[in-house]
Amino acid sequence: MKKTITMIMVLALAAILAVAQDKPAAQQKAAPVTAQQASTDPIVVAAGDITIRQSEFENALKTLPPEYQQFASGPGKKQFAEDYLRMKMLASEGAKNNLDKDPEVVRSLNLMRENLVANAQLNRLEKTITLTDADLQKVYDAKKKEFEQVNARHVLIAFKGSPAAQAGKKELTEDEAKAKAEEVKKKLVAGAKWEDVAKADSDDVASGARGGELGSFGRGAMVEEFEKAAFDAKLGDVIGPVRTQFGYHVIKVDTHTTQPFAEVKANLERTERQKRLQGMLDEMKSKANAMFNESYFNPPAPPAAVEAAPTAAKPADTKKKQ
Repeated sequence: MKKTITMIMVLALAAILAVAQDKPAAQQKAAPVTAQQASTDPIVVAAGDITIRQSEFENALKTLPPEYQQFASGPGKKQFAEDYLRMKMLASEGAKNNLDKDPEVVRSLNLMRENLVANAQLNRLEKTITLTDADLQKVYDAKKKEFEQVNARHVLIAFKGSPAAQAGKKELTEDEAKAKAEEVKKKLVAGAKWEDVAKADSDDVASGARGGELGSFGRGAMVEEFEKAAFDAKLGDVIGPVRTQFGYHVIKVDTHTTQPFAEVKANLERTERQKRLQGMLDEMKSKANAMFNESYFNPPAPPAAVEAAPTAAKPADTKKKQ
């Protein structure tokens, strides 16, 4: 954690310096502090000619990513202060050595400054987006299938070449695997226990040990053929065999539910907010008639190497060496 915080501090300090870069060094000196200000904004760190007041320290804390702020504001506060002081001292020494005027440093600071301003503008744009419950309900209704979940179990019979084929087990042709899956289905329809059949016959060893249980899953979690069969199945029916790249599946769906609006609302709002924000950025780029030099970004592929023409073989030197 210490190394991570230190690296974050480097970025935070660089960002602060980037904002201050437009001001001459002489103007960056703090204004005189009144007695009243000193009591409400005390010095919290001092070293040589460097003093850090509470307000500066707390503003520096705010430059950290949200996931680090809680640590640096609590148990890591002293560590943060030590890192921040170290950065201030290094920056001060660097300025004395005119490194703040080094072309590479200036370019990097300018880029950081632009990035900070861009992020501030992005935050401002995001605040203009308003999403009501009615807006989110419309999005939810349009994407309702995405929130469906089924709880299913299966028995898999693998065929030769399947990723699920078990080493040391007799390899089955596709026809043999399908026939065996049909036999498995008949057993289950007749009342055999899934736990027993899955453990004995399924080539999905992991789920087989659980009686074929796959747990709950949504759309996109399984291969296409399996997903369609599972989401189309009637509750309690034993269906199949369904062919996938893994083999033939016999499937039973125990529950088929849809996550309620209240449960997905927060995630839906984040996704929709990002979608609208991306739309704003795309519109901004479109209005600006953005152009990219395709010859630079997509250079033509290098020509294929030309094979050299075969050369005639040299006659063998049959002369005996003297």
